[in-house]
Amino acid sequence: MATRLKVTQIKSSIGNKPNQRETLRTLGLKRIGDIIVKEDSKSVRGMVSTVAHLVKVEEIN
Repeated sequence: MATRLKVTQIKSSIGNKPNQRETLRTLGLKRIGDIIVKEDSKSVRGMVSTVAHLVKVEEIN
């Protein structure tokens, strides 16, 4: 089974660049405390790195 990423939003997107706000929306995060689980892929890793200062990431199996 492929590795999955558990992404939790820990900071607000207010005051950040528009592309960072859009990236959070694309990931499915709307508010602080939201959690999503995505398959580990290069595209997801890229989105997470764009908003790394706003989210916490854990690898789950």
